[in-house]
Amino acid sequence: MAVSGRVHLIWGDAFMAYRLGEDHPLQPVRVRLTLDLIRSLGLDRFAEVVAPRPATDDEIELCHSSAYVDLVRRLSAPGGGRDVPRPQIVAAGFDSPDNPIAPGMHEGAAVIVGASVQAAEAVHRGIALHAFNPAGGLHHAGRERASGFCVYNDVAVAVAWLRRRGHRVAYVDVDVHHGDGTQALFYDDPEVLTISLHESGRYLFPGTGFTDETGVGAARGTSANLPFAPFTWDEPWLTGFEAVVPALLREFRPTVLVTQDGCDSHALDPLAHLLTSTAIWPRVGRRFHELAHELCEGRWVACGGGGYAIREVVPRAWTLLFAEMVERPDLAADLVDRKPFLPEPAAQERVWAFLARDLRALAQELDVSLGRVT
Repeated sequence: MAVSGRVHLIWGDAFMAYRLGEDHPLQPVRVRLTLDLIRSLGLDRFAEVVAPRPATDDEIELCHSSAYVDLVRRLSAPGGGRDVPRPQIVAAGFDSPDNPIAPGMHEGAAVIVGASVQAAEAVHRGIALHAFNPAGGLHHAGRERASGFCVYNDVAVAVAWLRRRGHRVAYVDVDVHHGDGTQALFYDDPEVLTISLHESGRYLFPGTGFTDETGVGAARGTSANLPFAPFTWDEPWLTGFEAVVPALLREFRPTVLVTQDGCDSHALDPLAHLLTSTAIWPRVGRRFHELAHELCEGRWVACGGGGYAIREVVPRAWTLLFAEMVERPDLAADLVDRKPFLPEPAAQERVWAFLARDLRALAQELDVSLGRVT
């Protein structure tokens, strides 16, 4: 494997400001715990730690309307937008359990967007080959709507920023929830490939991400979705990943790789039904690293994402990913779960059958050759 070279790790206490409530599943402490673990293992010695900065309105508006940004700012102010009509609030996705009106949410979200733009800029300018924003990956937000704990779609803004600078961008999303917001924002752009591997929308929010969602117009074939059945564990998950991701990236020939690395497919995560372990993360990180070097001259922007087993899983998964970025997996080897989480034999058969069917369907939709389940 080629030496990774310079790696940027975006981190600062400003990330703690993106807080949607005391009892909300998305708690920013998971990012701090990740950084604490990275430092305890000495992995930060192989990277430059860069403080995040808030995104400008112009940057946020690469993917969100100015009217929506103005609304978020008004709702974030003291009083929580009492002057905003309730139908307008609801239409924008707020005042719900997933996306409550939270003080300072504009400022907190803007820092996360800014950090993802910083990561993209570092990779674009050649200051870093790889860059990681663990607070990022808020992939559900749409142009004018909050969704799924996401106020602004930072990772989509990073993709759009790179597009403006002439890049052909491959975006790979391994969060257990379909990356619907990012897919929608680039669904008609032939210069952006979006790949999402997630639990099937038949069983899980946001109810999208099926194999027939492949893009429109000139972008037909530049969106790819592989849904997994509930109880999918490491072996079929990795089989699907290996069948889809390398083949589609090699066909697309990107100039930069952007990844959303939600770790909520883990068996201990309370918000989904997959059964992966932390053992998938060295494989995923290594493949992203290898493919970035093979296809993109090393350019790789990584963001966090979902993950709600806050202490048990998130720090371990993202530290394993980061260890691959800096090519020191030996320092994090003890973070790998000792054995897989296997479902009952009948469920195993259903998982493999589901995967075989959807790999065939995806290959047919895209008219490409993908790996098969035998």
